[in-house]
Amino acid sequence: QVQLVESGGGLVQAGDSLRLSCAASGRTFSSRAMAWFRQAPGKEREFVASISASSGITVYADSVKGRFTISRDNAKNTEYLQMDSLKPEDTAVYYCAAVKPGHILVRLTTSYDYWGQGTQVTVSS
Repeated sequence: QVQLVESGGGLVQAGDSLRLSCAASGRTFSSRAMAWFRQAPGKEREFVASISASSGITVYADSVKGRFTISRDNAKNTEYLQMDSLKPEDTAVYYCAAVKPGHILVRLTTSYDYWGQGTQVTVSS
């Protein structure tokens, strides 16, 4: 069992930065790849970024590449998403997720079995 709790969302202006955190409970955090997804009103949940269990491999959506950085601290059971140069189109609820063991298609929501409750990020123009 893994429980995930996001924090760090808020209201910012275009060009600002935010750092999201995802605190995980459970002993399997360090063995699981993790990811961030987001969902804007009226849209489907979309992949943002993922990171392998050892932090050796990161994958980003094209829309955030070069602006967002995913990282993790396995000693603290915490995943992070540093978001720079934010744009109004980044406005969404952001969710962290833990990948199902053995699943490698990190861009698919079906590859994840644990989700946080989400944190709202609003970027004004």
